[in-house]
Amino acid sequence: MNIPWLDRDEPFPDVGQALVDADGAPGLLAAGADLSPQRLLQAYRQGIFPWFSEGQPILWWSTDPRMVLQTAHFVVSDSLKKTLRKVARDSRWEVRFDSAFEDVMRACAAPRRDGPGTWISDDIVAGYCGLHRLGYAHSSEVWRDGELVGGAYGVSIGRMFYGESMFARVTDASKIALAHLVGFLKSQSVSMIDCQQETAHLASLGATPISRAAFLRHLRDAIAQPQIEHWAPVDLSSAATRTGQNSHDAP
Repeated sequence: MNIPWLDRDEPFPDVGQALVDADGAPGLLAAGADLSPQRLLQAYRQGIFPWFSEGQPILWWSTDPRMVLQTAHFVVSDSLKKTLRKVARDSRWEVRFDSAFEDVMRACAAPRRDGPGTWISDDIVAGYCGLHRLGYAHSSEVWRDGELVGGAYGVSIGRMFYGESMFARVTDASKIALAHLVGFLKSQSVSMIDCQQETAHLASLGATPISRAAFLRHLRDAIAQPQIEHWAPVDLSSAATRTGQNSHDAP
């Protein structure tokens, strides 16, 4: 199993060179380089993302198939609908964008009850906070009684959004954050969220795998669109931004 080691200024190889199932690490493309905002933007524009554990070098991936969530197909369960209505009515709850980006990342990196912390290291936090300062990374945040209780974050280039991670400190808080993020993205004509890797949880929310070729075709068109300039939660009850066209109770 051989992959190229990238020096700081060396470009990424073509994603067609990524490893396949028979290699034991399907989608692994390269190692090395750095996590500067410039390198991260270069990666995302080519359908590449970093993912590695503590003690490993920086590893770069381009998976095939690619898990994506079409914003029009986001599943809002009946129970989540009730929760969203409660949040909208109760002044103790508030949804914000971009008021505590690093805090959201740190919360996503915190150890989980059922296992160790995520892959989000201090170097990852620094790189994505750099993207946030440049206007390319954003957070959707759920607050209750002035306390951050849930959130999600990701990268936005043109009309393409790359979801990275979510967290919840109270029931459904991450889903509330995601629902508001999806509603906003729909209002901005963003039709696809990159979810990177296939999981049962993402599938329950409406995400599906597509081929890398199909993903890259969409990506090329989406990143060529104007950058979204103003990020703020929208009214999910409005027809223009309603999520879950065929909603049902998710597994």
